[in-house]
Amino acid sequence: MAHRPLRHFMGPVLAFTGVMALLLVLRRRAPLPVFLAMSAVAFVQWCADLRLPADISLLIALYTVAAYAPRQRTWLAIGVLEGGALLASARWAPGDRAVESFVALSAMVVAAAVIGMNMRSRRAHLAFLEERAVRLERERDQQAQLAVAGERSRIAREMHDIVTHNLSVMVALADGAVFAQGHSPERATAAMQQVSTTGRQAITDMRRFLGVLRADEPDALRHPMPGIAQLEPLADQVRAAGLPTRLDVAGDPGGVPVPAQLTVYRLVQEALTNTLKHTPPGTRADVRVRCGPRRITVNVTDDGPVVAAPTAVGGQGLHGMRERAAAYGGEFEAGPRPGGGWHVRAVLALSGSEA
Repeated sequence: MAHRPLRHFMGPVLAFTGVMALLLVLRRRAPLPVFLAMSAVAFVQWCADLRLPADISLLIALYTVAAYAPRQRTWLAIGVLEGGALLASARWAPGDRAVESFVALSAMVVAAAVIGMNMRSRRAHLAFLEERAVRLERERDQQAQLAVAGERSRIAREMHDIVTHNLSVMVALADGAVFAQGHSPERATAAMQQVSTTGRQAITDMRRFLGVLRADEPDALRHPMPGIAQLEPLADQVRAAGLPTRLDVAGDPGGVPVPAQLTVYRLVQEALTNTLKHTPPGTRADVRVRCGPRRITVNVTDDGPVVAAPTAVGGQGLHGMRERAAAYGGEFEAGPRPGGGWHVRAVLALSGSEA
């Protein structure tokens, strides 16, 4: 049957083209249903023996299915369109070129499907990268918040140790100066001089801790970072404040890392401060430090009455001491002694790199 000119079917042509265009606009909302509807329209067109330029929209619909629908639906759409290519080649291919026409149409079908699947993979990859960036940003913010919280805790702990100890010593010295002012002016003067020295030491410690004191300042040489070597001046300080203290350091402190030495100093300082604050006059303290290659043991005891123990337990100082020991994976215990008094024991574990 001779093929009739297209102008004889202008009404059906416009109808088929309009339906195809309308369906093509809706393809993003329901890719596979729209593709199947367009395929049905194309089949009706094939039955009516109408060849239209609008048939190219089937390739666009296939691309949309491959780009936005699951892979199983994409293979279904490819199969449907391959069937349509076979029917079109069988009816409309000129002469003996049906096979060549089918191969050409199949190549276009495969190209549209491959481009769509590549676009879907690219979009999924970009979504993964965006999600990963959001997750990493969230983790970074969480790490920053944890770092800020840790730094605040460290600052609070250090400031507590510096301020509480020095103020306790200064209060004890001032009380002693007032007591000795009437009958021993020279002792009162010495006590007030010690108050002044202790205050300057506290200011230097705070400036060093807050990063204000430069290494080239004279105070940096007179007041190095406290360590095991500064335990004897610490003991002298609390002795001057009225707490007889015995200090015993065994082992070689020279091999102990500087941060660990600072931790030992703060532990002893806080323990002696608690004894100075919470025990009556006449109490004696005993400090023992054992420096080994793998660990450091700190023992601080006093012979004060047992009633002083509950007052010391509730303070922030013991919590900070426990945190300091935990930072070295060590042990910490504090409590009343069976025969009276109070004891503090801490063990700092030194890693191989630190040792």
